[in-house]
Amino acid sequence: MEVGLDKTDNSEEISSGVKKAVIGAAIGNMIEWFDYASYGYLAVVIAAVFFAPGNETAALLGAFGVFSVSFIVRPIGGLIWGHFGDKIGRKKVLVLTISIMSLSTFAIGFLPSYAAIGVIAPLLLLVCRLVQGFSASGEYAGAASFISEYAPNSRRGLLVSMVPASTAAGLMLAVVVVSLLEFNLTKEALYSWGWRIPFLLSAPLGIIGLLIRLKLEDTPIFNEMVRSNKAPKTNIFQGVHQNRKQVMIAFGIICLNAVGFYTILSYMPTYLTKELGFSITTGILITLVSLGTYILILPFVGMLADKIGRKPVLIGASLMFVVFTYPAFWLLSQGGVYAVLALVMLGFVLAGNDGVLATFLTEMFPTSVRFSCFALSFNTGNAIFGGTAPLIATFLIAKTGNTFAPAYYLMAAAVIAFIFLLMTKETAKEPLREE
Repeated sequence: MEVGLDKTDNSEEISSGVKKAVIGAAIGNMIEWFDYASYGYLAVVIAAVFFAPGNETAALLGAFGVFSVSFIVRPIGGLIWGHFGDKIGRKKVLVLTISIMSLSTFAIGFLPSYAAIGVIAPLLLLVCRLVQGFSASGEYAGAASFISEYAPNSRRGLLVSMVPASTAAGLMLAVVVVSLLEFNLTKEALYSWGWRIPFLLSAPLGIIGLLIRLKLEDTPIFNEMVRSNKAPKTNIFQGVHQNRKQVMIAFGIICLNAVGFYTILSYMPTYLTKELGFSITTGILITLVSLGTYILILPFVGMLADKIGRKPVLIGASLMFVVFTYPAFWLLSQGGVYAVLALVMLGFVLAGNDGVLATFLTEMFPTSVRFSCFALSFNTGNAIFGGTAPLIATFLIAKTGNTFAPAYYLMAAAVIAFIFLLMTKETAKEPLREE
């Protein structure tokens, strides 16, 4: 059975209520991902601050190891947050996730260094990152479900594309803050106290996001489900089990997003610095080009998916990854303007996937388990493929001596996503599934 959102659902108009919902979810998402991304862009500094000196590669692997381990909790967190999001509401979960993320990020800003307390320092860092991972596991799926359940059928692709756009905006804000620190602080100041600033900023930013979300109303579809007494009464696993085939397909599709997002938008500054010899500042600033391209292209991808369908866009993006990733990494190795061109290319191709993926995932699952199934498949994919992407890229380069190794990893992920996409049905312009 299917249900439309309301009487204006098929209209091209976007009401003020829908705009408010999109803005509220997107701003909160941006702030939360600023908190989460700050670690990735400061990975080189964090490696020196929190791990034993003497072996830079080992320290960097340790920093990315903590980054990866924090993803272990994300499938568990996705299942828990998803269950409560389906049971008590999308809004309440989004309020909780931004609160927990802000507190755990703020705590990182106060952690002592390895020089001060030895091995306890990276252990405390790991605890904070685990809490961050648990919070992040409810954010992306929650924001996407929230917006999709407000959006008109014919504009859902465009509006839900604001979720990855706001995620990238959070990353861009983190890049800007880190770049300002690089420009204005000496290396000694950055490594002693400057690195703490992005983490400490999470407190005021988190309060802003929390106040915005507290003013939102839950989605019309969720409220209607509650009024109809159709809220899930099953245990935490039953709804997922009933949709296990779709969850597995979603997991396969997500692997490209996971590897692509964390390789291109999070690991790239480290790759440019440690593997290609760019300065830290140059590496970060060039990455801004990729982020800017990604953000600008996303809404156009969403609109295209509203017109021609989700599958053609996602399949096209997978094929473009196979064709253009290796040439892009070759251009990166040439430096200068070629590196800028390469990151524009990578940002464009990644946007082709991410601009419609969140919409597609919300349309795959019924309302009563939408949040749960989305969060479980998305976070499991990111835990296995995304959180490990920087670690695997660093390891592959160290073992093979080939700086193009991350390109092959990206291309393999694209092939896997392509295969799973062939198993799906088109969902564009259809009302969201009720059951």
